[in-house]
Amino acid sequence: MTAPIISEEESTAMPKQDGNTKLALIAHDNKKVDLVAWATFNRETLAAFPLVATGHTARLVRDKVGLDVEELLSGPEGGDAQIAAGVATGEIEAVFFFVDPLFAQPHDPDIRALLRVCNVHNVPVATNLATADLIIAGLPACVGAPGAFPTNPS
Repeated sequence: MTAPIISEEESTAMPKQDGNTKLALIAHDNKKVDLVAWATFNRETLAAFPLVATGHTARLVRDKVGLDVEELLSGPEGGDAQIAAGVATGEIEAVFFFVDPLFAQPHDPDIRALLRVCNVHNVPVATNLATADLIIAGLPACVGAPGAFPTNPS
């Protein structure tokens, strides 16, 4: 069996950047403490990127971690859909979504749409701590590389 032919563009794990891309942060209520601890540990790396987050998550990251974060609507009010739109338009290049798998969410269709859009556009999405650690570990190597994540000019 031969391996399929994959173009260089398709083989890149991270999509090409235009200099204005962002990382998105989302956490369900029972996972917000985990996201704050993870963001605190990875503060230096996250600070190199423009960040966007859903309502309460943005406020927690700003207040507890001290990072600049663009605040969107809360998830149930449309924040997950806003992040999905950012992924679809190429504005958001990676999503860190700390999901609580033990509780049903009233806005589950928006969550599914976000995950689908990430898959359609080949955007890395972490839904748990282990995956978030793997993605964040690769970010410093991408900073400044041609066609990779840009650094935040501020």
